[in-house]
Amino acid sequence: MTRVLKAGRVEPQSGITRSAVIFLHGYGANGADLLGLAEPMGEHLPDTLFLAPDAPEKISGTPTGLQWFPIPWIDGSSEEESMRGMSSAVDDLNAFLDAVMVDEDLLPEQVVLFGFSQGTMMSLHVGPRREDELAGIVAFSGRLLAPELLEDEAISRPPVLLLHGDLDDVVPPQSLPEAAEALQKAGFTDVYAHIMKGTAHGIAPDGLSVALAFMRDKLHLG
Repeated sequence: MTRVLKAGRVEPQSGITRSAVIFLHGYGANGADLLGLAEPMGEHLPDTLFLAPDAPEKISGTPTGLQWFPIPWIDGSSEEESMRGMSSAVDDLNAFLDAVMVDEDLLPEQVVLFGFSQGTMMSLHVGPRREDELAGIVAFSGRLLAPELLEDEAISRPPVLLLHGDLDDVVPPQSLPEAAEALQKAGFTDVYAHIMKGTAHGIAPDGLSVALAFMRDKLHLG
C-alpha cells in the first residue's frame, strides 16, 4: 500500500496550469527546501505549477529531516533496509505522479522531475521506468543508482539534464560522467551535462539558468 505524499505547491503566475515541475528534495531536507525556487523560476515558466512533495520517511534524531530511503553509510542501515525503503518510495512517488496528472489534467509530456541529491537518485530511477515519457528530468548533484540495470529496465527515455558542482564533497562529481555514460548506453539520446564551477553540494545560479533553458525547451515554451 502506497503512502500519500504531502506536497507544498506554488500556483502558476499566469493562473493557468499548462505544465508542472515536481521538486524532489535531498536527504535530510523536506519539500520546502526546493520550493523557494518556484518564485524566480515562475517568472520564466508562468504557466507552470510547482509541487514539492515531502519524502515519506522521517530520519531519527532530526525534527524535520526526511529521506526517500535509508543510506547505509550515513545512518548505519543495512543494504536490505535501503533497498526496501527505496522500493516503497518508488511506489509512493509513482502514485503521486499519477494523481498529479489526473488532478491537474496534465499529460506526462507536460511534467518535469527536478531532483537534488537523493531526489535526483529518485528522479533518475523513477522517470525512465514510467510507461509514458515525461517532458524531462533535471538532475542536480546526485547519482544514477544501479546503472547496470537501466538498459534492461528503462521503458521510456525522457530528456535528461545532469548538473554537478566540481567541488561537491557529498556526492562525487565523477557521478555525472558515470550517469551520462550509463544513460547513453541504455539508449537515451537526449542527455545534457553542466558542471557548476566552484560549487560544492548545491545549486548555483549558472546551473539554475541552464536548468530553466532546458525546461523551457522541453516544455515547448520557446
